[in-house]
Amino acid sequence: MRVLVTGGSGYLGTHVRRFFSAEDLSRRSHLDILSPLDAARAGAYEVIVHLAAHLSKDPADAEQCFRTNVEGTVNLLRSAEPNSVFIFASTKDVYGSHADNFEEVPETCVTDYANQSALEWSKLIAEEYVEYYAAQRNFRSCIFRLSTVYGRSSEGNQNGFVTHYVESVKRGWPIRLPLEGKPVRDILHVDDFSRACRAFVDSSVTHGLYNLGGGRQNALSLREIIDKVGGMIQCNPVIDEDAKLPAPVPLNYISDLARIKHELSWQPEIGIEEGLKSLI
Repeated sequence: MRVLVTGGSGYLGTHVRRFFSAEDLSRRSHLDILSPLDAARAGAYEVIVHLAAHLSKDPADAEQCFRTNVEGTVNLLRSAEPNSVFIFASTKDVYGSHADNFEEVPETCVTDYANQSALEWSKLIAEEYVEYYAAQRNFRSCIFRLSTVYGRSSEGNQNGFVTHYVESVKRGWPIRLPLEGKPVRDILHVDDFSRACRAFVDSSVTHGLYNLGGGRQNALSLREIIDKVGGMIQCNPVIDEDAKLPAPVPLNYISDLARIKHELSWQPEIGIEEGLKSLI
């Protein structure tokens, strides 16, 4: 089975590509999804895991978010062959503040505009294109609305916040936290994300939409993550108590995994302790 990972040299893509022994389509491999000619290479693969994206929430980067996350995705979709599999990495943030209405957020949570940035809105628009082209070109599609996925540092990439916290505790760097670290997130190891991709590939589901995170069993506050790492390496974290960071939106987020467990028979295998140890 030939697998292509777009953004396969990125923070998460490096691990997903290794998991599948896949090939890479990214600027580091001198290919760009904004080039229709480069994107056409996707037609040679049975499975496309689309991670490449412009992830900035800076309003000044709105145009680049829409170009990369929408136009780039469409270039790939136009190249996907019938009966292939297209897996799209979207984000939990498409729900915006609406997610605060749930203790565990289901796929039925509304995605109406609630001051989401161009990043989230471009991802939501791209989801619609995925569904359209999958139906028109007769390939299987899967949309994962990802919560916090983490993995070990990879060369030349900016870490996600979980890995950043681990590195900061190890090195004694001051850590800035919103609301004294009270916000809660469910965290998912990148290998479990890769297993979810494989579960969809191996399933008979034609078109899937799933919230994907660590779920209730892997949910903890930002401060609890830091304290747990400190306990593992017997090191006191350095917290910048004077830092004033804006509250995250949503304030707390835990994925409802009922749908993916039912349809794909998938659930996280790597718990918090094992996952954090892999970063240390």
